[in-house]
Amino acid sequence: MYKFPVGVIIDSFRLPIKDAVKKAAEVGAKGIQVYSTRGEMAPENMDAAKRREFLELVKDNGLVISALCGDLGGGGFTKPDMNPAKIEKSKRILDLAKDLETDVVTTHIGAVPTDPNHDRYKIMQEACFELSRYADSIGAHFAIETGPETSANLKKFLDSLGSTGVGVNLDPANLVMVTGDDPAKAVYNLKDYIVHTHAKDGKQNFYVDPDIIYGMVESHIVTANSFIEVPLGEGSVNWDEYLAALEDIGYKGFLTIEREVGDNPERDIRKAVDFLNGKMGV
Repeated sequence: MYKFPVGVIIDSFRLPIKDAVKKAAEVGAKGIQVYSTRGEMAPENMDAAKRREFLELVKDNGLVISALCGDLGGGGFTKPDMNPAKIEKSKRILDLAKDLETDVVTTHIGAVPTDPNHDRYKIMQEACFELSRYADSIGAHFAIETGPETSANLKKFLDSLGSTGVGVNLDPANLVMVTGDDPAKAVYNLKDYIVHTHAKDGKQNFYVDPDIIYGMVESHIVTANSFIEVPLGEGSVNWDEYLAALEDIGYKGFLTIEREVGDNPERDIRKAVDFLNGKMGV
């Protein structure tokens, strides 16, 4: 039977930070992930004293930090004029992560083109190369969240960097909702790079080019109904196959619950914790 620690993105509770940390412990999570791109948890707003205070709060509630979320939006790292500032901000978020005793910052980088000669491919490659070298230098990882491209295409991109400083945050729901990719097969494709996972579920209603969904190209196509996020166990992710694949490759990290929609996130998160614990015989 597979055994993975269960975490939760505390922003999913839609509560003040301190209340959300306490709620994570209350629902039975062992770790937390928190957005650190803006507001009180952004690196520029977290001096040394605040970093110690937050880490103490987390530990006092019996938790650890599985990762920080460093998604800066705006197309990821696809716009060369914006990349220098985004790269610098990402490095500061990774410094914050290390101070908070985690080695992982998750992020979206944009949709990786299938053609390595595409201009966007090269722009993303240059940004990720710099990020990977910085992460390597401090013993950490920027983890690309799966979704905008197939796992096979993402692996080719990562292989081109020659580093594991940029790794993978495997989100099985994004795969089934957007590309229609098989999460279990994705685990095997990306096994050398997976450092964190999101526990989320969903369904694809109809296929739309990921470049359109992720805003890489302009389009009049309405994408809002092309997929739907649903509570864990109610979507298209085959959890038995997916968890077995993670076990098979020797993954030791967190299954971090993410609930981005719904009118009662606490209820859905509690259900997700129970669902995962049930799968693991806890």
